[in-house]
Amino acid sequence: MKLSHVDQAGRARMVDVGDKPISMRTAVAAGAIRMSRDAFQLVADQTVAKGDVLAVSEVAGTLAAKRTAELIPLCHPLGLDHVEVEASLDAGLPGVRIRAAVKAVGRTGVEMEALTAVSVALLTVYDMVKAADAAMVIADVHLVEKKKAPLEV
Repeated sequence: MKLSHVDQAGRARMVDVGDKPISMRTAVAAGAIRMSRDAFQLVADQTVAKGDVLAVSEVAGTLAAKRTAELIPLCHPLGLDHVEVEASLDAGLPGVRIRAAVKAVGRTGVEMEALTAVSVALLTVYDMVKAADAAMVIADVHLVEKKKAPLEV
């Protein structure tokens, strides 16, 4: 299998997408952070000293999606049409689940933007709750789906 970000000499390179057709690109990613029951209760009760953990993590994830090309060296800068980050409590973990959906019209996919949104949202939860539980575990960050659809004229 040939990697698209490596040239014949084995050097990393940005893929040339200039000849690809413009299409509607969507991607969804998800992940979770597990924490102690006490930390979970603080988040659920909105009594974490730094503020509303779920709301702040959603904003952080949205910002991260928009800045992905600045963080991941070979990603193309994209004009995103929509980013939706949802943080939800999951007593079964216990912890927080993050889901991010990203949409753009362009020549390259938006899966890195969705994955970056989830990752940064989870890191934000960790940052906000670490005083209550430094042993939290971020897990299962993954791409749920990605789609490419031709533009309707």
